[in-house]
Amino acid sequence: MTTNSQGTSKRAVKAVIPAAGLATRFLPATKAVPKELLPVVDRPVLQYIVEEAAAAGITDVLLVTGRGKTSMVDHFDRRPDVEQRLEDKGDRRRLEAVRRTSELADIYTVRQGEPLGLGHAVGTAASHVGQEAFAVLLGDEFVDEEEPLLPAMLDLQQETGGIVLALLEVKPEETSRYGIASVEATDKSDIVRITGLVEKPSPEEAPSNLALIGRYVLPGKIFEAIADTKPGSGGEIQLTDAMATLLADGTPVHGIVYRGHRYDTGMPLGYLQTVVELAVKRDDLGDEFLAWLTEFVGGRKG
Repeated sequence: MTTNSQGTSKRAVKAVIPAAGLATRFLPATKAVPKELLPVVDRPVLQYIVEEAAAAGITDVLLVTGRGKTSMVDHFDRRPDVEQRLEDKGDRRRLEAVRRTSELADIYTVRQGEPLGLGHAVGTAASHVGQEAFAVLLGDEFVDEEEPLLPAMLDLQQETGGIVLALLEVKPEETSRYGIASVEATDKSDIVRITGLVEKPSPEEAPSNLALIGRYVLPGKIFEAIADTKPGSGGEIQLTDAMATLLADGTPVHGIVYRGHRYDTGMPLGYLQTVVELAVKRDDLGDEFLAWLTEFVGGRKG
């Protein structure tokens, strides 16, 4: 861990986005198009995530990709031909939107040769990240831009130098879908001290209803823990197991309980819900879309 002259750790400025999965739940749509580029109205899911990172002060984003996913990098590249066409048409709004994608952050890539789990995916970032703290943002979920989460996580990690996780209260019957944390209260609202992590427990075995969601801020020493982690659930190298190793070795682990709105596009239903929710919020089409949606739903009920 690197510290500055004041003795505090350096605030993370790099993010890793694991995005090498096959997205079989979305086939055949994802046979040729990465799930991360499926549009939510007129922006792909991945852009929302990179925008979330950039808004928190992240300037360096590493995409962990797989076979057939080079178009994710292309999305953040310049398109002079498209820009010229929009400029000739005088379409300033779309021109600025297209240019903005290449200005959000410096985008880098690394290939995950085999889908061996989230821990393995994060581990491929070791040479790029080094020993600095960094954020991990899963590639199928993001939070409402008006209710940010990542800045508070980065600030807390800078203060503690350990691991900071994002937590969400879930229904007891949903614990088997998530990693669940054992926690102790702190003197700060919505910040808890994590004492244990359990991967996808049954409701009867879950130590709490606080689930890990797809945001992590990790110290550089996580890479050594990942390298020493044996395959676990599903025969994969689990990030949860590597974090549990650091916890057992005395690394402080804290969680921030998120009270804002989280969009989860990892399943078809959640993806469709996200599209509808964000379309309704749009100034340029929300009123008209909501009127149609209300009429459509009313007609279905009839």
